[in-house]
Amino acid sequence: MSIELDAYDRKILAEVQANARVPQSELGERVNLSAAAVNRRLKRLVEEHVIEKYTAVVSPNAVGHPLTIVASVEVESEQIDLLDKMKRTFEKCPQVQQCYYVTGEWDFVLILIVRDMDEYSALTRSLFFGSGNIKRFKTLVAMDRVKVGLDVPIALCST
Repeated sequence: MSIELDAYDRKILAEVQANARVPQSELGERVNLSAAAVNRRLKRLVEEHVIEKYTAVVSPNAVGHPLTIVASVEVESEQIDLLDKMKRTFEKCPQVQQCYYVTGEWDFVLILIVRDMDEYSALTRSLFFGSGNIKRFKTLVAMDRVKVGLDVPIALCST
């Protein structure tokens, strides 16, 4: 299902994605709408799940989680109930920042943030070895966070 977005919606989304704390009056000035119109549009964008959530981006280093791990996971069985159980397990794990169910050689790709390799080793025991449905996994340790984000490219022209 595609939501119809006009140029104002796209401008609002681009601005809010850059800084969700900008006051609606200032946002209105930036996109050439009244604060009330911006408010109505934001409410609709939230209700229609175009905006999924407002959040803060926290520095992992500042809170003691400097290590980023990318883990590729291959499962033993692709029975839907077992896959659903794994998805729920990954979703509940606070160290898993992102989880993708993918096609190709691997079944899942996980992005994890951990304090150190000891914490990651403990996670492998519970998430992977403890699941009973992991055939193998591969670990990539990030040496540098070159670009991190979830910003979605927003075309500012109307479609």
